[in-house]
Amino acid sequence: MGNVVSQIFFIPPPTLTEKNCPDQTGRVFLVTGGYAGVGLELCKILYAHNATVWIAGRSAAKAEKAIASIKASATPAGGRIDFLQLDLADLSTIKPAIESFTAKETRLDVLVNNAGVMYPPKGTLDAQGNDIQFGTNLLGPYLVYRLLRPLLQQTAANSPTGTVRVAWAGSVAVHVRAPRPGGMVVDADGRPTDQGVMSNYGQTKVGNAFFARHFAKTTAENGVVHVAFNPGNLRTELQRHWRGVDAWVTDKFLLYPPIFGAYTELWSVLTPELTPAKSGAYVYPWGRFGDLPAGVEASMKGEPSVADKFVEWCERETRPFA
Repeated sequence: MGNVVSQIFFIPPPTLTEKNCPDQTGRVFLVTGGYAGVGLELCKILYAHNATVWIAGRSAAKAEKAIASIKASATPAGGRIDFLQLDLADLSTIKPAIESFTAKETRLDVLVNNAGVMYPPKGTLDAQGNDIQFGTNLLGPYLVYRLLRPLLQQTAANSPTGTVRVAWAGSVAVHVRAPRPGGMVVDADGRPTDQGVMSNYGQTKVGNAFFARHFAKTTAENGVVHVAFNPGNLRTELQRHWRGVDAWVTDKFLLYPPIFGAYTELWSVLTPELTPAKSGAYVYPWGRFGDLPAGVEASMKGEPSVADKFVEWCERETRPFA
């Protein structure tokens, strides 16, 4: 219970913000869902500190509006910003988008898997027929990373140790919404099973923690550091499908402005505290290492573990689109 409280109340002030963010000249960031909410705030900070920032998402109109806002917010003008059109809920759109990106960029320093969907109407599916939360929050980001891995590895080989990173979006739902005790219930094929809309969201956030820990096993070999993070309880478009008394109470008393979530992400991708030895770590708001539930940790142990079976399912599901 203490771990939950510490992610919602009495949160220490952020230590890395727009006021002390290091210069990012020459570095390239790709942020999924970077045109709204937390992602937009992160892109503003990175652009203002001279990064090349790519916003990845499905809406060109939203991206155009966000890019204008980001450019207007930077004084003096910052780095470079562009849009990469893809739909995480349709795996067929991802490879063409990544091919377009790699044709234009020779490096990628940081991939922020920021985008997601929460509590959609029951029965909503992605283009491949999966629960849309499983598709958007898990399979889409998995395929994005899978296709960008060669460029990330190439960048890591020519960058300071530990600075090339992949960040995976968790949530306090890891502690309060995911099925207990293990955080995810999979079938014989490793596919997360339907546990209801809210618990399914929790499973997707646990899945991102699984990704960070799984791919951390490759850090020593390829130099790419992985991290999962709970951005915090934030007032963003993510809650657009959430209704009811609990949603009203949360909105009124437990939500913070999205800029604070950007501070969590900024710390996750830039802090020197995240060394290769700590690859796979979990980050609490607004930038500090935290623990996963004991049951989730247990799901990453054993041969094969629940996490192993799940990652193998993701690999099989995305392989035809790679």
